[in-house]
Amino acid sequence: MRYYLDTNTLIFILSGDRDELDNKIIDLLDDYSNLFLISTVVLKEVILLYKERKLEHLKYKTCKGFLLAIEDLHYDIMPVNKKHLYVYAELEPQEDHNDPNDHVIIAQSISDKIPVISSDKKFKYYEKQGLQLVFNKR
Repeated sequence: MRYYLDTNTLIFILSGDRDELDNKIIDLLDDYSNLFLISTVVLKEVILLYKERKLEHLKYKTCKGFLLAIEDLHYDIMPVNKKHLYVYAELEPQEDHNDPNDHVIIAQSISDKIPVISSDKKFKYYEKQGLQLVFNKR
């Protein structure tokens, strides 16, 4: 099965901190028949976090190291396309959820009909709009 990884999930995976992942997520990650996808929006967020020095606690001391780790895991990087933007344009944001990056990640997942793995509780709101959410209960 294919899954998109939200920014928080990707950081937990690459930090090696499995305590931040619940058992069902660990089981999905350990199943080699699963394929994990990363939106370019997620990578943009990670790069920004590195530039703001908010990920210095990770074993990858540079953003390039983090990106190389993604390649080593054979995660596929998925660009945002016109189809995703049409869904994004129609997405009804939750009242207290104003993160445009999250909205694009959600729209990409809905558009591609691929579940997203996230720890963000606000993502649950979008299930009624077609989001397939695999929630990582931390």
